[in-house]
Amino acid sequence: MDEIIKELQKLGFSQYECKAYINLLKNSPMTGYEVSKRSGVPRSMIYEVLGKLLDKGAIYTVPSEPVRYVPLPAEELIQRLRKNFNESFNFLETSLKKLENERDTDVIWRLKSDEHVMAEIVDIINKANEEVWMSIWNPQASSVKDLIEKRVQEGIKVFSMLFSEPEKQLGVTFHHNYMAPEITEKRMGGRLTIVVRDHEEVLIAQFAPNTISWAVKTTDPALVLVAIEYIRHDIAFGELTKIVGEDKVQSFWKNDPDLYYVVTGKRFE
Repeated sequence: MDEIIKELQKLGFSQYECKAYINLLKNSPMTGYEVSKRSGVPRSMIYEVLGKLLDKGAIYTVPSEPVRYVPLPAEELIQRLRKNFNESFNFLETSLKKLENERDTDVIWRLKSDEHVMAEIVDIINKANEEVWMSIWNPQASSVKDLIEKRVQEGIKVFSMLFSEPEKQLGVTFHHNYMAPEITEKRMGGRLTIVVRDHEEVLIAQFAPNTISWAVKTTDPALVLVAIEYIRHDIAFGELTKIVGEDKVQSFWKNDPDLYYVVTGKRFE
């Protein structure tokens, strides 16, 4: 019963309206006094509640003395509610679009919390029509693994740079093995995650321990381009490191004061 009331409330019914209607479905016709007694709606409010149900078309009266009430059959009520809500959605879809100002391409949406950021990451992956570029850490990588596999099966090309997960695969996968993840994480103050779709939209997020995650999302073409080039650079450098050798690459930047600062964000000691 509580679940039914909860769902009816989502459709605009008050708790008392729900109780009155449900009890009329079980026993009708009934007077206002009888509805109050069976439903638990206070007598002082029952006629106001019944009046609102009448306005909604959820019940109607039977001419008698005293007046009795009967419910609109459940199936008819559901059909009427569905029709009304569909009409409202159609109206709002048209009307709100007319009111909406055309957005400039440099608009940036800001998000906070793991839940909201992950929802946007999933949304971007789902909206991709051609390809997805990703630079991602765990546990976010594990959260989207099944979705990525599904999109790849649907023909979407996915290129990913994956941190700290040498065995995991997300589409065409490259692993950030040429530098200790801790160095990158410390320099950036967290785990930078980037997701780009179709050269049209990018989300740049930051996940860090004991802090609220945040992200920005935009369709600005300059930021989309920079994000893709960032991922391409990481992939290319990682593949080059395989050829040159990790030790040689590390000695290259560890012994040069300027490159040391570029890589670590710290002054050379």
